[in-house]
Amino acid sequence: MALSIDLSGRVALVTGGGRGVGRGISESLLAAGAEVLICGRNEPEALPEAEGRRAVFTAADVRELEQVEAFCVFAEQRFGRIDVLVNNAGGAPAAHAATASPRFHEKILGLNLIAPLHLAQRANATMQKQEEGGVVLFITSVSGMRPSPGTAAYGAAKAGLHSLTQSLAAEWAPRVRVMSVAAGMVYTEQSEAQFGDAAGVAAAGATVPLGRMAMPRDVGDACAFLASPLAAYASGSVLLLHGGGEPPAFLSDWVGAGS
Repeated sequence: MALSIDLSGRVALVTGGGRGVGRGISESLLAAGAEVLICGRNEPEALPEAEGRRAVFTAADVRELEQVEAFCVFAEQRFGRIDVLVNNAGGAPAAHAATASPRFHEKILGLNLIAPLHLAQRANATMQKQEEGGVVLFITSVSGMRPSPGTAAYGAAKAGLHSLTQSLAAEWAPRVRVMSVAAGMVYTEQSEAQFGDAAGVAAAGATVPLGRMAMPRDVGDACAFLASPLAAYASGSVLLLHGGGEPPAFLSDWVGAGS
């Protein structure tokens, strides 16, 4: 019998699920059969859809505790359960750590570390009551595993999520599994602005051993696998999804050299 990822009957919550990486995650979960509820401060122009099925949106700012509660209550009232939480919402503008304001650092840590913790805590309360338990996924970054100049607070927050993954997996087992997906460069609607133009995107992708940036669905498919019974023994660890990594410059002659 062929292996397949089947999330039919499961309810997945994806923060920031309407665009970028979050949209790819929503589409993969929909394609696997899950009911998908996304949140954001503003509704996307078009909701994610796959296999003729569409995500449901509700407005929520994950930095606000009362809105976190409302998001989960909406899921429970609409679908009756919460099986998967994907903490995807996050990000940070570039700023020098030496001159950024304390308020700036607090906001970055709040969005990228504290908000995911609060939402995971709330979802876990529901999952622990379910016979099948649940899965909590944190979308992190290679920035949490190497120097992150220009986004120091963001990198620190992502490193914090890696530690949090291990601790929550130990505390919430065996009913709830907790994993992180640490992504490298991902091509989104913001990539050309970040790298200048299509040529800049291609040049950045060429530095990756697999020769390209990830696409949002690459991250989404990894999440669908981790949320499925196929990953039933995966908990407390970080899945690196970076196309082979970011080799140091002195090794550039060896990247993509084949055998």
